[in-house]
Amino acid sequence: MVGREKELSIHFVPGIPPLMEREGGLNLPSRRVLITGATGLLGRAVYKEFKQNNWHAFGCGFRRARPKFEQVNLLDSEAVHHIIHDFQPHVIVHCAAERRPDVVENQPDAASQLNVDASGNLAKEAALIGAFLIYISSDYVFDGTNPPYREEDVPSPLNLYGKTKLEGEKAVLENNLGAAVLRIPVLYGEVEKLDESAVTVMFDKVQFSNKSANMDHWQQRFPTHVKDVATVCRQLAEKRMLVRILGRKNF
Repeated sequence: MVGREKELSIHFVPGIPPLMEREGGLNLPSRRVLITGATGLLGRAVYKEFKQNNWHAFGCGFRRARPKFEQVNLLDSEAVHHIIHDFQPHVIVHCAAERRPDVVENQPDAASQLNVDASGNLAKEAALIGAFLIYISSDYVFDGTNPPYREEDVPSPLNLYGKTKLEGEKAVLENNLGAAVLRIPVLYGEVEKLDESAVTVMFDKVQFSNKSANMDHWQQRFPTHVKDVATVCRQLAEKRMLVRILGRKNF
């Protein structure tokens, strides 16, 4: 800062990162992000993106969590409370979900608990510590009859998966007005298993078979690489943090 002879150090309450003003700009030394569903296709990319950009990233999962990530049952509200309050993240990226439409149809109660109830509880816990929550939703909240869609367009999901993601959006925003909802299309990227992505799952059906696979000829999908989504999540997080910090003090 021009005319400043001394370095200014300002410390904020939990949930807001410490800010140190130095010549040449702002230094944010300890930016903490919690990623749910860090074992999945998108979660791995989000974790990697934050980690490679000088964030202290903490990933959690469930069935595939160990040994790299923390095993957390998001349906256990007490466990969620402890993990958030112990780590004190500035940002939470909520990637965990039951994303398989057929599983949602066959196990609607379990899917609703994860996609709706757990999301609402996570949003509430984030609000308690002032963390910025990014909720990963889906373009399945729309019926696809009138694209392209904007944020203010009225959702109209056709299947139960889309309905649970829309209800998850509502639960998040009801419990955390400062949260962001990111509706993403079908994803692809570096998979550990072919069935992790709707783009690669067809290879699993045809690579060792001489049988043909039926595909519709009317759906239009716009596959998006997980790295692009991860970059957007990080940029959203960094911009939100900067706005909140500068908004608390006029230098």
